[in-house]
Amino acid sequence: MPGPGAAPGRHRDGPGSLKRLAVPSPAAAQLPLPLRLPRAAGFERFIADGNAEALAAARTWSQDPVASTLYLHGGVGSGKTHLLQAAAAELAGSGRTVLYVPLDQAGLAPAMLEDLEQLDAVVIDALHAIAGRRDWEEAVFHLYNRLQAGGRRLLVAARTPPADLRLSLADLRSRLSAAPAYGLTPLDDNGRARLLRDGAEQRGLRLGEPVIGYVLSRCPRDPGWLLDFLDRLDRATLAEQRAPTVRFVAGLLDTPESVPVDPPA
Repeated sequence: MPGPGAAPGRHRDGPGSLKRLAVPSPAAAQLPLPLRLPRAAGFERFIADGNAEALAAARTWSQDPVASTLYLHGGVGSGKTHLLQAAAAELAGSGRTVLYVPLDQAGLAPAMLEDLEQLDAVVIDALHAIAGRRDWEEAVFHLYNRLQAGGRRLLVAARTPPADLRLSLADLRSRLSAAPAYGLTPLDDNGRARLLRDGAEQRGLRLGEPVIGYVLSRCPRDPGWLLDFLDRLDRATLAEQRAPTVRFVAGLLDTPESVPVDPPA
């Protein structure tokens, strides 16, 4: 029998996953992590407060077969990665071949961009991570040209607009500057509260307003951190058969695993 404060009737659905995509490049095929699309929340779960135009642009890019290049930019926690992963998932779900490449991930090499024009689309995240690295910039530049020549799609995200990236290759900056670009702004506290509320409901949790206020007053404001914490809270309430009260959340936040870590600059 569940004890006091239990959350009766909750159960965990089987984890969702996205299939590994076939990639023609031997260099890319040996890099397992970026070739697996993350288990992304879809467009319908994007909190679009202040970012409705970027959401609409990403959705159109993923659904329009004649779309070309799209560029998204915004600071840490503004939702760029969510939109990129949602767009990639949308394409993969419709039977298209697509590769999601987070350039801030360790262990990648420029050679992995070879032959990717054979895919229907390429999604490049964190372009700022390779700014100033000539080998990477040339690889992205040549991939851009090959995708354009083949009528393929390219979606790129970085923290700043192309003109503000510290790119050493002027031709790459020029190509990216010619693409439609949309800026994203981070969520305010109302948006973060909605993120917690909706994210909890999607996990079968019910967070009262006192709990949401407590979390927002004591946790990092980065949406990624908040969603990771919801995953931990989900696991903890399931394991202990407890409701997510303020006291329970406070205890979870006191554990070493919950020590706030600043997002990368």
